[in-house]
Amino acid sequence: MKIEEILKTTGALLNGHFILSSGNHSEKYIQCARIFEYPKYGELVGKMLAEKLEKYNPDLIIGPAMGGIHIAYIVAKYLNKRNIFAERENKKMTLRRGFKINEGEKVAIVEDVITTGKSVKEVIEIVKESKGKVCCIGSVINRSDNNPFEVPYEYLLKINIPIYKKEECPLCKAQIPAEKPGSRFIK
Repeated sequence: MKIEEILKTTGALLNGHFILSSGNHSEKYIQCARIFEYPKYGELVGKMLAEKLEKYNPDLIIGPAMGGIHIAYIVAKYLNKRNIFAERENKKMTLRRGFKINEGEKVAIVEDVITTGKSVKEVIEIVKESKGKVCCIGSVINRSDNNPFEVPYEYLLKINIPIYKKEECPLCKAQIPAEKPGSRFIK
């Protein structure tokens, strides 16, 4: 099954007016959490991404909370590697719960959707501070224009969806109500 079919089957591709976690606006939103409502699809997507990341031979798979938790766990399962996640505390991405990155460890950072790469870049800083080495980045969906990272970036599907600055957003100008679906907005 192709990733496009999984997005459609699970209802993960939404249409409307969305405020992204970057503050930009979009008429489409990919809610990858919907994929993981169905374990058979979550497993399939995780296995597909694990196959792309296997060549980098990571020691550890880490995902930023919230979007990266499920997919990082499943990728780690298929690669038979240790798995942790980073989460926000006082608006800063950090390791909690006793998680740590060992010095010299090769780390793959896995996320559901990457648009600007902000959360992943925060996790990259955690890896560097821990003296680990980021060997690759992986995501289910790539919404970025190009690779926003200095390491290899693998993904299952690239989607080009127009993104607008608030002041330029045609949906705002049409007074279409906006939703904030991203996890960074959850209190």
